[in-house]
Formats: sequence, structure tokens, C-alpha cells
Amino acid sequence: MGQLYINENGAHVSITANRIVIRYNDGMEKSLPIETLDGITILGKVQVTTQCVEKLLSKGIPVAYFSKGGRYFGRLVSPNHIKVKIQRIQSSLYDTPFALEFARNIIDAKLRNQSVVLRRYARNHSINIKEEVSYISFCLSKVRNAKSITEINGYEGLAAKMYFKGLAMCIDEEFSFSGRNRQPPKDPFNSLLSLGYSILMNEIYGELECKGLNPYFGFMHRDADNHPTLVSDLLEEWRATIVDSSVMSLINGHEIKKNMFYYEDDGGCYIDKNGLNIFLNKLEKKIMTSFRYLYRVDYDVNFRRAIALQTDRLIKAIEQKDASQYEPVIIRQYVMTSSL
Repeated sequence: MGQLYINENGAHVSITANRIVIRYNDGMEKSLPIETLDGITILGKVQVTTQCVEKLLSKGIPVAYFSKGGRYFGRLVSPNHIKVKIQRIQSSLYDTPFALEFARNIIDAKLRNQSVVLRRYARNHSINIKEEVSYISFCLSKVRNAKSITEINGYEGLAAKMYFKGLAMCIDEEFSFSGRNRQPPKDPFNSLLSLGYSILMNEIYGELECKGLNPYFGFMHRDADNHPTLVSDLLEEWRATIVDSSVMSLINGHEIKKNMFYYEDDGGCYIDKNGLNIFLNKLEKKIMTSFRYLYRVDYDVNFRRAIALQTDRLIKAIEQKDASQYEPVIIRQYVMTSSL
């Protein structure tokens, strides 16, 4: 099972004999059994027939819509998975000790994973990032003892600045950047990050929705209209592990070129069709990579399956009102190195 990405303007999607058929402008045609799909992600102006929409809804296969530049528009999904009982419990845990412990655990894992990714690329390029790693470790120690979500978010933000400062030192000079920026992204590196985070958010959103949770009832991220805060909460666990590492690998592995990006009037930097195909293939390959970092699971699972299993753990934590039941993924053993 996997995600189907369609990113060519003018493509036409239909259903024939239980197979999804994609016809492209150049006359090329591609088809695959509907049973092989977890979901469809559309980037750009693509037409989907009513018959195909009906079949996708009946099978519980969501369709997510993005602009070519990665701006998220929305999802087409069946409402058959809504579970009111668990959502009532979920909502009641906002602004409780559960939310604080959950936030502390998620950001603890995020900072650990950031440090691992940063050290990995610094080692490969013989870059000295001792100061950056030390500061992330300092922030991590503060997060562990934080008494409020506001305090946690503050130290997470400080750690993020040092993390991206370190990555900027490790990236190929052609793709140099100055810090994290978004809405719109100002350079190729940030363009790929924003696109990757949007696609990963869609993956998490779909899993939460499928399991009956409300994607808009978060714990760490504060309530915001039109923003799925629970998705943002869970995204923190996977940012460095899935998206950041994929982007660094693409760039430093010379799989993607600077001339594959263009700038719009809004000052934003976006990737072209050829670059997008390369990026989507890379990200999907990463998501389908197997590992053995999940707690309480003694066999290999890919990242897509891991997100599903972690959603199950979150449901258990919510039902028992015990945040310790949710153990975020840490990609390998972390060693504290703070000297601050």
C-alpha cells in the first residue's frame, strides 16, 4: 500500500474496472489497482471524475489537494471513521497535566532527533558543530523540567535556530540558506522543507482521521481556526527524521539542481515539475524505509506503518488519560553533550 502523487497540470483521473487510470497531456496513460492505494495526493490542476470520487469515498481512500508550490487546500474524505466518544476525551485533555507531559515528551524526542541528524551530516563533512549541539542539549535539559507549554515552546524555538544554523554549515554551498523561513519560503532549501512538511502533515492527518481522532484538537499547539493542531503536535516527532534528512540527502547527494527552482512575484521560491518528481520519489522512498526504533515493537516497520502504530499508542494514552503511554520515536540513542 502506498501514496499516489499526481503533479502534472491537466492530468485526468478516472476509474475503470476497479483500477485508477491517469491520463496525461502527452497521451501517456498509467493505471493501478485501487486496492494498492492508501491515498492520493494531487499537486496542481488535475481533474478527477465523479465516478472516481464516489469509488474513492466508498473505499475510504482520501484525496489531498495542494498547489504546485505545496500550499495545502484541503482533503476529500469519507466521514465513516468519526468516533465521538474518543474525541470528547481528547478535547477534555486540553490545558491539563496530560497536555504538558505530552508536549514535553514530543519536544524531547524532536530535539534528540535533530541532534542526531545534525551530527550525522557534520561528521560526513568534517564540520565542527560542537556549539550548536551543546546548545540543543542545553535546551533539551530545560524542556525536561519545563512547567508550562509556553516554556517548552520557547526552548524548542531556541534549539531550532541552532539546529538550522548547524545544517546551513553542512549543506552544499550552492544551496546555502540563512535560517528557517516560510509563507512563502525564500530559498530552495526552505522550499523543500515546507513542501515536505506539508506532505507529511497530510499523511498524519489521514491517519488521525482514519482512527477517529479529531486532527484539530491538539495538546501542545494552541487552538487555532483552520489549523489541525494535533497534526502539528505529531509532526514534531518526524520532522528531522523524515523530511530534514531527505532534503539534506537530496541536496548533498546532488540529486537535485539549483536550476530546478523558480521565484514568484510574492518572493517565494518553488520547485519545478522535474524537481518535484525527484523530491516526491525521494520522500516516498524514505517513508517506506523500514527501521526498528519503535518502543514495544520488536520488528522492522516503515515510517508510514510507524505513524499508524504511533496513532494507536496515542489513542491508548487518551483513553487512559496517561501521556506516558505515548513514547515518541527517537532514531538512536542520544548522549547529552551540553556544557552550558
